[in-house]
Amino acid sequence: MEWTRRDIVLGGLALLGAGALQKPAFAQASSYFAGTAVDNGVTFRATNFAKIDKQWHRQVVKYFSSEPIGTVVVDTRHHFLYLIMENKTAIRYGVGVGRDGFKWFGRATIDAKSLWPLWTPPPEMRKRHPELPESVAGGSPKNPLGPRAMYLHRDGVDTGYRFHGTLEPWSIGKDASSGCIRMFNEDAIDLYQRCPIGTAVQVLPHIADQAPPVTEVTAVE
Repeated sequence: MEWTRRDIVLGGLALLGAGALQKPAFAQASSYFAGTAVDNGVTFRATNFAKIDKQWHRQVVKYFSSEPIGTVVVDTRHHFLYLIMENKTAIRYGVGVGRDGFKWFGRATIDAKSLWPLWTPPPEMRKRHPELPESVAGGSPKNPLGPRAMYLHRDGVDTGYRFHGTLEPWSIGKDASSGCIRMFNEDAIDLYQRCPIGTAVQVLPHIADQAPPVTEVTAVE
């Protein structure tokens, strides 16, 4: 699947539905991408991480928590997602979170996962933006979920929130979505393969203010 200027323009509707911030000009937006990658037969634009502030790069950090290993914790204030690992460490991912009026907090589990998921705007979103399509096919360059979606449930009921990729890498580190947790597409692929069905999730207003200082940071390949 090839990406063209027309695809990016047409993608505006999907970006609008995903609760996008005002987008950079075309040339500036394009600078956030560098070449293409192929995943499960779908060609997509690769993130230009040279353009991304290093604090949002995927990293292994020191992390102290009473949550079990394998738990995902989201710090919405500081725009980080942590996957707790052994030896008081975690993989830290930069994320985009819900903008004002769309934030949410609490516990959930990843009860479903999808490769190149179909995007169906929820009724509330279509009410706000009736111009949105009923759905966008998985793998489409106009699909705001990107290459992966992890569906968050609470007590067996779909919350409507997901961890997923993004068409807007510049929105990582910002309050930008309608409540879902956005990730760089490469990070969504990485987290997807590390989180089995049933993974526990905790979404917090913030945690970094109380966390011990990070003394060790290692890039994750």
